[in-house]
Amino acid sequence: MHASLPHVVIVGGGITGLSAAHALDKSSDRLRYTLIERDARLGGKVRTDIVEGQGRYVIEAGPDSFLTQKPAALGLVRDLGLAERLIGSNQQQKTVYIYSRGRLEQMPEGLMLVVPLKLGPFIRSGLLSLPGRLRAGLDFILPRRRDPGDESLGDFIRRRMGREVLERMAEPLMSGIHNAECERQSIQATFPRFQQAERTHGSLIRGLRAEQKAMRAKRKPGAPAVPAFASFPNGLQELIDRLSASIQGSVLRDTGVASIQKAQNGYRVLLENGEVLDADAVIMATPAYATAQIVRGFAPDLAAQLEQIRYVSTGTVTLAFRSSDLAHVKPCAGVLLPRIEGRKINAVTMSSIKWEGRASGDTTLLRVFFGGSHNPGTFALEDPQLMETVRAELRELLGITAEPLHTHIVRWHRANPQYDVGHLDRVAQMEKASPQGLYLAGCAYRGVGIPDCVQQGQDAAKRALGRIAQLVASN
Repeated sequence: MHASLPHVVIVGGGITGLSAAHALDKSSDRLRYTLIERDARLGGKVRTDIVEGQGRYVIEAGPDSFLTQKPAALGLVRDLGLAERLIGSNQQQKTVYIYSRGRLEQMPEGLMLVVPLKLGPFIRSGLLSLPGRLRAGLDFILPRRRDPGDESLGDFIRRRMGREVLERMAEPLMSGIHNAECERQSIQATFPRFQQAERTHGSLIRGLRAEQKAMRAKRKPGAPAVPAFASFPNGLQELIDRLSASIQGSVLRDTGVASIQKAQNGYRVLLENGEVLDADAVIMATPAYATAQIVRGFAPDLAAQLEQIRYVSTGTVTLAFRSSDLAHVKPCAGVLLPRIEGRKINAVTMSSIKWEGRASGDTTLLRVFFGGSHNPGTFALEDPQLMETVRAELRELLGITAEPLHTHIVRWHRANPQYDVGHLDRVAQMEKASPQGLYLAGCAYRGVGIPDCVQQGQDAAKRALGRIAQLVASN
């Protein structure tokens, strides 16, 4: 009986593939699906390592939170009955420092990303020179760009707010979010709200102020507060565990897909273990380069386009210290390091200050980011040399000389897709080149954050259901 039901194959068991499976479970019981994951675990880069030893440490291997302003992830959390488990970051200690000209400077209060919604703290900040602050103010009077096309983040910020804002603030913060090079990073694919603010209000500052005002007006009086950035007491792994447990379809772990072949009205999915699955629709939730390898046999043009998406490799080193050994370090959410400073690491997060419960007892947990487009050479270091480099950087930047109680290295090889200028146009061409019944989803295409990936998984499931409805109607 079940074999006669339409069959969807989902390739990739990260947050995108899991979200697609969950959406299929919610939408129809008149189909079956199989989720295939090469790794032994599900969740992809959303992973929490809990270490027990001299203390208990909750260590995020990938992202440490998700943005609740984008509704898809929050909706999924509510569907799974996890809303009561949500926690927000520490609002009593939100300070972020930027290492600039050899010293730590506090990020001015009242910024939305790098856009000053409060002018006083921005004007008084020592992060920018007086000419740099005056140049940023020209955003109020500069004419808007008439060309509606894409441009780089670097070109946009430099044009609206000046070189100094770009180098000292925008580059370490906004390029860091995407592990990207600001001079190649697409504004439309990564920060479209900036382009919309300029187009609508003629000023980035005026536009984002208006956006904030509109968001406040939409808030319902008495509605429970939802943190802007949310996680769980035991890290984001809680989301993956609950989502994985909810899956009702077939799940194949430790299983790779060798290739896919086109069949009449569907596909044949060839597994590396020799098995073959027939599918009416296939959702590809794997990295673009992996998808290219799998579909090359029947969609060579699509494969060639997929291989044009660049990736960089990134990693983190988490270190636990006795809090008394860090008494001289200014407590904060983190420290950003502009590329112009030439440091060998990219940023530092004080995880146990940013999030409650990340370290037990009198210990402090730091997470250091390395690699990416900023420091590919650091990623290439072997673990002992990497640890030496990280310790030296912490000593010079924060004066930390103590021996750590615990160290934890995580590397993500070719894990971060690069949204270069023109990215969305290229993605549209890839989607157009995809044969009927084959759907692309994941962080390589329309957003790298957890909410974006959840949304893409749900959208791919919806398109797969539409395809199956067409096939059923035609039979």
